[in-house]
Order: sequence, then structure tokens, then C-alpha cells
Amino acid sequence: MSDVPPATTTPADPQVTPETAGRPVTGADPALRAAYRLCRRRTRDQDPAEYALIQLVPAALRPALHALWAAANALDDLGDDRTAPAAERAARVEAWTTALHRELPTGSSPDPIRHALVDTAGRWRLDLSELRDAMAQVQDDTHGRHFADWGQWRTWGRDNLLPWFGLVRTVFDRAGVPVALRLDTRETYEEFLDGVRLTDILTDLSADLAQGDLLLPAEVLDRHPGSAADLVRRRWSPAVAALVTHLTGLARQWVTQEALTRGMHPGPATVLDTMAALLRAQLDAVDAAGPALLRSPPRPPLHVRARILAPARTRAALAWSLTPLTVPPRHHPGPHRSPAPARPAPTGGFRQPPSHPGGEQPPRIPPDRLPAHVAVIMDGNGRWAQQRGLPRHEGHRAGAVTVREMVHGALEIGLRHLTLYTFSTENWRRDPEEVDAILDLLRSELAENPFRDLDVRLRWHGRAGRLPPDLVDLLHLRERTTRARTGLTLTMCIDYGGRDELTRTAAALAHRARAGHLEPGLIAEDDFARHLPLGDLPDVDLLWRTGGEQRVSNFLPWHTAYAELHFTAGLWPDADRRDLWQAITAYTHRQRHHGATPAATGSASGTPVAPADGPSAAHRSPARAAGPGE
Repeated sequence: MSDVPPATTTPADPQVTPETAGRPVTGADPALRAAYRLCRRRTRDQDPAEYALIQLVPAALRPALHALWAAANALDDLGDDRTAPAAERAARVEAWTTALHRELPTGSSPDPIRHALVDTAGRWRLDLSELRDAMAQVQDDTHGRHFADWGQWRTWGRDNLLPWFGLVRTVFDRAGVPVALRLDTRETYEEFLDGVRLTDILTDLSADLAQGDLLLPAEVLDRHPGSAADLVRRRWSPAVAALVTHLTGLARQWVTQEALTRGMHPGPATVLDTMAALLRAQLDAVDAAGPALLRSPPRPPLHVRARILAPARTRAALAWSLTPLTVPPRHHPGPHRSPAPARPAPTGGFRQPPSHPGGEQPPRIPPDRLPAHVAVIMDGNGRWAQQRGLPRHEGHRAGAVTVREMVHGALEIGLRHLTLYTFSTENWRRDPEEVDAILDLLRSELAENPFRDLDVRLRWHGRAGRLPPDLVDLLHLRERTTRARTGLTLTMCIDYGGRDELTRTAAALAHRARAGHLEPGLIAEDDFARHLPLGDLPDVDLLWRTGGEQRVSNFLPWHTAYAELHFTAGLWPDADRRDLWQAITAYTHRQRHHGATPAATGSASGTPVAPADGPSAAHRSPARAAGPGE
């Protein structure tokens, strides 16, 4: 049975049935066929367990999975090649990813693995920009990794694995079999991947130690005194034995997540269940290896693998026999067609935001005078549309353009946190058609990912229960793939309510007190802040509301307790980055003494900031300065 993608001449997505899924391929580009064969061969030779798992999916999907696995492994090989110094390895990784960036629009590559990956991205409409941080991490890993605790270790592992697994899920989704995760299993899914990473580290312990790498957190090494020094010397000791036993037990716990596949399509569920069984067999092999673990990677016996895989093949064949699949045709870039996949930004750095159309520059404000956190109630979208005789959803569409503009302005002025009241718990009371339009707009903006090339970390604050699962998936995806960015943190409050946030926090505190972890009479403000749903969100320095209303509308009541309030009459779609700059400039003239004696000068620091470089009424047209309804 061929694993090369089928050639097609029809623009429609062909349906793959049990009768057609295994037909041999004819008419494909020979170079592309060879590229996919190489990816398949490398998967089979270098990771037999991964290859066996891919064999459990329909033949039409296997080439994409082989290409993704081979690309990830090729990058790891470049980063791990200790025959070259760290700087050279980092340069090779960057060259590989930069070449991929150049080749995506062309649909081809002289490198066979990238050729297969580029074709897979085009055929399945994969956004490879999601791999940006994972690829950058491989480059960073060339200089070595050290983890103080499990938190750092998890962030590293998840940043590396989640984007690749996310693309695999997208392939299934494009084929018509979405691997939707229930809202209550998302953390379970990430913990499962923690188990995958820990099993991989234990298996490759001998190779990593030979290269001077010990990819375990100091937190767990310290629990077994002497184990770190013994591992560095590659000496099997009671401390090392106890450490390995502890870690294999932890990894078994993480990969045994029975709730993960509950309610999932039986095809992907069989793959995940089989993967968990193979991982547990691998952990058994690690336990059984003893001192040999420090000399070579252990492997489970063939009869154990066969006992797992034989029934899995039967279950998978039955599941897929009842499932028609959609296989997209190969994308052919041409002079009149733009490439299907969104291109990733170069790993060397983020691009600068586009300048203001009028050439306006941000005011010159010292960093220590800037508010650290600006929150915005984006009011007036519906009124803006009604004033123009348009349906209300057109106002939300125009407001989304303003969001992009404000993010560009926040980056230019150096703001660290921008939080937007995007969709409140009360907004569900609006006309269902308007609610659907807002959710569709959020979905399309997240899918387009307009900030992919900017140093913007995206976060989401709110409840998940009433939101569509695919929208929640996109929100989590953008959070995962931008979590390592250090520029502007953009927090979108979606299905958020301030009283709901406080109620949830009170419930969390009550649960902790009932469990004996907190003494009710000693609960302090710090305890409350730590139990907020987004406990690390900093206090708001400046709360800005557009649209002429002067109320806070149940928005961030805990975080805005000492915020400066700034109300403007203009409707949100009429605003641009100059209005943000003007709000920040006004903030610098406020006295912020939090109950203390006011300073004698006109500013908090005693040094007034001249507004000459900031936006002013002279920059604003009469239409933009007018209040709502005028």
C-alpha cells in the first residue's frame, strides 16, 4: 500500500472511502514521491513506535504525518549534532527554518524533507507559523537547558510538543475527523504530553548524558541527593535507581489518562490509547534496564509490542472503514494564486508593527512613567454601524480593525499589558444573530492570526462552558504558541464578568479552606489574588472606555480598584492608536498616591510630562471628536 499522497486533477476535495483509501498512486511528481518515501523511511528506521502508530491511520493521512515527524526530527538532529559547536548548530537550525520560510510560497524545496513538509502544509492548509516558537526553542536548546522546577520543565516540553501535535490534530480536522478535546480534558491532554516528553527523556538518557545534557528539573534531582552527580559520571547508584523508579511512576501516571479519549471518534481514540500502551511498555523497559539504562536506550520486547499493536490494528481498521475522509488536492502556487499556508516569521526576530498611516509617532514618555497595564472597554461598535445604516455586526467588524491598530500603537509606545473587554457574560442577552456574528468574527480573527509576526503574547480570560469548542481550541492554540513571547501581553476577556470572577475566586478559597489548606480567619488579600482565575494578571493602572458612557460595567473589579479612569466620547471603530497614546499621556499627569498625602507637584514623580509629542484635539477630525448619537 502506497503512502504517497494521491494525485488529483479535480479542484474539489475527493472523498476517500475504504475501497479507495489504499489504491496505488499514479502521476505524482517523482521528486515529491521520493521526498515522502524518505520521510516514511526515516520514521520507520528512527522511531518504530511512531511508525506503528501512523500505520493505524488511513493511508491517505500517513504522508502528512510522516512529513511532520521527519521535519521535527530533522530539526532536533541539527540541534543535537555535537560534532559542531553550539553556535554553528544554532546557525544550522536558523538556516533550516529560514529556508522553510522562503520555500512555503513556492510549494517546493531542494531539501527533500522540507519539500514534503511544504507540500503537506499547502495540501492540508496548515499554518506553520504555529511552529515558530517550537523551532526557536530547538535553536535555544543548542546552548543547553537547565530547569529549576517542574513548572519550567513543563513549559519547555509543552512549547516544543504542543505545536507539532496541534498540526497533527489539524490534519485530522481537515480530513473530516476533528479530534476535539472536551473542555474538561485540556489539562489532561497537556499532562499526557508531559508523559510523552518524560518517557522520551528517560529512554534517551544515555545519549543525552553522553552529550552533557541532563534534562530533568533540579526540584526532582534534589529529592534524591547525589543522583545528579552520579548521572553526570554515568554511575548507577541507589540514588539513581530511586530517581528512575520515581520518574517512571510519574510518567505512567501522566500517560494513563482514560478520560482523554472518552467521547472521541474511535479512530483517533485508538491511536491515542495505543500510544499510551506503547509508552507504558517503554517505561517497563526503562525500569527493567537497570544499570544498562546509562549505556544504551532500552526497548520493549517485540512480543510485547505485538500484543499491543495486533488488536489495535483490528480496532483501527473497523473504525476507519465506517468513516469517509476528505483529502484535499495538492496546492499549486502560481502567479495568480497566493500560497495556502500562512508563512512563519523568521526565527531571528519579530517584525516591527506598521507605522500610523499619517506618519504619527508615539509621545516620548520615560518607561518608568508608562502605565504597566491598560484595560479598555471597547464601546460603540453597534452604534457606529447604526449611524451608517449598517447591521450591527459590521460595527464589530470595524472594531476588530481598531483592535489591530491599538495593538500596533501599544507596541510602538512600549506598553507591557493591554487587556480588552471583548465579550462579556451579559453579551449573551443580545440578539442571537449578533452573538453568532461576534463569535464568528472572533473565530476568523484568531484563525487569521494577525499578530503572528509581532512580539505579542495572547491570553484569554473568561469562562469556556458556553463558548463553541472550536473557538476555545483556537484560543488555547494562540495562548500555547505565544506563551514564550516577552513583548506586549494582549489579554482578551471573552465570556468574562467581574462578579463571576469574584464568585469563582470565593468558591476556590472555600474549597481550599474546607480541604484544610487555608485558615478562613487568616485569609488575606494576597490569598484572594492568588486564587483569581488569572492570578498573575497585574493590577490595571489605566482603564479607558470609549463610546461616551462613564461606568466600568462589571469589568475587572479586583484589578481596577486603584485604576485611573479615562472616558472618551468617540465610538470604538473611530479610534486609532493616537487615542491610546492620548489616554496614556493623560495618565502621566494624574497624581497616584493610593490614599497617601498628595505630592506638591503636578505629577506622581514630581516631573510633569509635556503633551506636545502626543496626540491632541488638533489631530482629530470633527467626526472623531463627536460623542455618540450627536
